[in-house]
Amino acid sequence: MPGRRGFASMDPVRWREIASKGGKAAHKKGTAHRWSSDEAQEAGRKGGYTVSRDREHMAEIGKAGGVSNGLTRKEKRRNAEQELQRTKRCRNKR
Repeated sequence: MPGRRGFASMDPVRWREIASKGGKAAHKKGTAHRWSSDEAQEAGRKGGYTVSRDREHMAEIGKAGGVSNGLTRKEKRRNAEQELQRTKRCRNKR
């Protein structure tokens, strides 16, 4: 593809392998970052805040939760798959 170089042009599986090697090397060297429980809590808070600002997305989640109470297992699985696809589309828009 024109304009794509480096990691952008790489197969995702190969890209993940390289990233994994880098993470393992950093841990071995002792320079890798380890999250404390306070840092993890703060990151979760920030992520939740960011997601909750998207009112349309939150409305969809709430609606899906309310609808799912009376559904069969098969219907719930299908709805979960559809929600996952919607979420992926929302992320791709950003």
